[in-house]
Amino acid sequence: MSRRLEAVARVGPDSWDSRSTRIRMLVAEEAARRGARVGVVDVCTAAVAALPVGGAGLSAMSKAAPSHPLCSTDDISERLEELQLTLGEGPCVDAFLHGSAVLTPDLLTRGLQDRWMVFAEAALEAGARAVFALPLQMGAISPGVLDLYAHVPVRLNAEELADALAFADLATLVLLAAGIDETGGPRRGPVEDLGAYRAEIDQASGILTVQLGVGIEEAFVRLRAYAYAQGRQLDDVAADVVARRLRFSPDAEPDQADEET
Repeated sequence: MSRRLEAVARVGPDSWDSRSTRIRMLVAEEAARRGARVGVVDVCTAAVAALPVGGAGLSAMSKAAPSHPLCSTDDISERLEELQLTLGEGPCVDAFLHGSAVLTPDLLTRGLQDRWMVFAEAALEAGARAVFALPLQMGAISPGVLDLYAHVPVRLNAEELADALAFADLATLVLLAAGIDETGGPRRGPVEDLGAYRAEIDQASGILTVQLGVGIEEAFVRLRAYAYAQGRQLDDVAADVVARRLRFSPDAEPDQADEET
């Protein structure tokens, strides 16, 4: 049984419906404060206010295209989204791949350093102690993951987990309504309501397919490896590639590139 079904089983279908209504109202209130249509940023902000967490982030994810952080509520959540995207490991990645929530009450728990060899230490250094990753799902469509973090060890109780899952359900609807499909890309129109969509990463990956003579997935891996090795944000490296300030060579090491003049 999935964690979402388990949560419904605990609270009952009627209670789940009322919970969903309450969560929608909380998110709508956040959007009203911004004076804008409901976006995933409102889901993240409302989740932080309602749950014992310090921040939230959301990424559009796909098995067929590069993933993209869409929003974050603070610097730490932004760092966590970037880390998982750049490293290709962490609760967010596992939640997406396995289609189930990954609840990590304490990143210092024995064994996590082996499971996420680089992410666990980097997340602790960033200021996160607990991380909860909730996949966004509707039928066979899974457009992304909602991440929550806390500064201290935290274990969500049944009610808090049910709320977190309800926030994830609403985030799924918001993403799909805004035009983010199962490939992690926009189906139609602008996506300003979702935050800064990382189009430059796609563009940079496309440029690298030509420079390296590889497929789009391998090009993205190379871009990600360089960003991590250099300690840079992935979108900053992508911007340099698109602006022709950085060029990759098929003969160079993964952590090397040439600055163009």
